[in-house]
Amino acid sequence: MTIKTGGNIMKSIVLACAAAALSTGALAQEVTLRMGDSLPVGHVIAETATKPFIDRVESLSNGTVKIDYFPAEQVGKAKDFLRLTQAGLIDIGYIGPSYVPEKMPLSAVAELPGASKTSCEVMRTYWRLAREGGFLFEKEYQPNGIRPLFVVALPPYQLILASDSVASVDDLEGQKLRAAGGAQSLTLEKLGMVPVRMAPPEIYDSMSRGTVDGALLALISVDSYKLTDLTKAITTDQNFGTIAVAYSISERKWRTLPEAVQNVLGEAGDQVVENACAAFDEKEGAASSAMKAAGVGVVSFDESGTAALQAANASIAEAWATELDSRDQPGHEALAAFRTALDAVRGTATR
Repeated sequence: MTIKTGGNIMKSIVLACAAAALSTGALAQEVTLRMGDSLPVGHVIAETATKPFIDRVESLSNGTVKIDYFPAEQVGKAKDFLRLTQAGLIDIGYIGPSYVPEKMPLSAVAELPGASKTSCEVMRTYWRLAREGGFLFEKEYQPNGIRPLFVVALPPYQLILASDSVASVDDLEGQKLRAAGGAQSLTLEKLGMVPVRMAPPEIYDSMSRGTVDGALLALISVDSYKLTDLTKAITTDQNFGTIAVAYSISERKWRTLPEAVQNVLGEAGDQVVENACAAFDEKEGAASSAMKAAGVGVVSFDESGTAALQAANASIAEAWATELDSRDQPGHEALAAFRTALDAVRGTATR
């Protein structure tokens, strides 16, 4: 694995593209792919899923398939990776549907609040829908000319607050919180909060300046974005949805790869989905304990407040599906497909 940092990144990528084109015949058994994302170096997703995928690909291929990794927005911002992957400027891109809602609105079904209880539940369910033959593959990934190699979804998001003044659901009204868009924005609006759409790397500056009062994030992401010192209070047992992303390759690039390489990428992706989700769930508990030990307050809502949150969650899924239906998108069909897949995942887990 090669991790690229600094330098003229776009020039390096263009030269790598040219070199790959010239050497196809001579290096028929060797493949180097370029992967990029917006995650800061050391982010929990990068350490738990991205790098293990890269290492597993190299191991399964006996070193003949290598991946050059460009983290930390070196190639582009989160919203750019669908376009960059489609254009071939990057081979494998970090594609979050919430960053391109106009292109991938249905995939937000995996991000709805209350839908699943753990990272493993949502990752396994989303993977069933996003991989070849799945509902989302056929409705969104294939039409966009991309193919997911593995998916990532963190444990249910919590409130990350810059003040310890929130004691009840009523205190949330008017709070400005960072949201990724899509289902997260619907959730905040339903509870009387003000969603402010921004990419995670922008949260630190916005919280430190008071532009936002906090954010929706998984607790394991707080340290990744250096937010620990800015965080005064958190929830630990709520479910504000999550963000689902897929490291994807363009279909055009996929079709150029030998079948053996395709098989390696597929096997590595399956393994990472299983291994990473279990690690995410374990690390979430550890992150919660560490923040409490550091003096971060915990917001616990009373029975009526919890009931209000649950009612909001239940209505958001229906509102989301109805809004998509009104735009001639199969929102209710996506919701039904997700629930069916989730039931199957839960059934498999209990056997």
